[in-house]
Amino acid sequence: MSIRVRATTPTDDQAREALRGKPVAEHRPSENVAKPEGELAFSVSDLSLWYSGKQALTKVGLDIARKQVTALIGPSGCGKSTLIRCLNRMNDLIPGVTIEGNVSYRNADIYGSDVDPVEVRRRIGMVFQKPNPFPKSIYDNVAFGAKVNGFRGNLDDLVESSLKRAALWDEVKDDLKKSGLALSGGQQQRLCIARALANNPDVILMDEPCSALDPIATLKIEDLMRELTTDYTIVVVTHNMQQAARVSDYTAFMLTDEEITGQLIEYAPTETMFTQPADQRTEDYISGRFG
Repeated sequence: MSIRVRATTPTDDQAREALRGKPVAEHRPSENVAKPEGELAFSVSDLSLWYSGKQALTKVGLDIARKQVTALIGPSGCGKSTLIRCLNRMNDLIPGVTIEGNVSYRNADIYGSDVDPVEVRRRIGMVFQKPNPFPKSIYDNVAFGAKVNGFRGNLDDLVESSLKRAALWDEVKDDLKKSGLALSGGQQQRLCIARALANNPDVILMDEPCSALDPIATLKIEDLMRELTTDYTIVVVTHNMQQAARVSDYTAFMLTDEEITGQLIEYAPTETMFTQPADQRTEDYISGRFG
């Protein structure tokens, strides 16, 4: 097994220096980690991460199946968003980050020296917690990434197909010149999904995509997630237990306690996780006893 310590900025040298000689609580990775059946999109092993010397993930290991929805749950500050950002190298953009361990995407090490992080982010798209359309027309929002990446096909067809896959076409097809900022919150989030789809990704990462939306808009996004698994792998961070139960095939529960930060407690098929959790801490969290 190869272990990598990678500096994204000069400040990482200071971060590693601060870690030397620092006592670390013994951590044994959880045994309650299921291995999904079928083809895998990701395989994560012994993944640890520090922000300027402060540990955020501790030896996380799990496999994520292709063309399924995997939900990451756990209390605030347990490392869910950090983990999902490791899957497309978004953490590279944060000064002072140090990473150890391995993340492979379809059997390729995405942190390899010969891997282009921009291409990683094209293949593994991201939808953020708050809708962030560009101050451009609906059409230009969807077409933007394709233009930047040198798309040479028919842009009109690409915009239409992307909006259809994002279940937004029927609502905006007569107003494509309208600003994306003029849409409702739920429509803006689906526009951001369409923008990601236009880059022809294989995976869509969603970091609490419904937290700012009303219940009706939330249900539309959840329905869309299930529809998209026909062609895409989806990994979603959510604080909503009902949402995780409704949309996901597998669920990972993460936790930070007094000694270990960002640890994976349990990973199982969603139905098993919510009906027969193997760890008492998982049961306590999903039943609302803490978090």
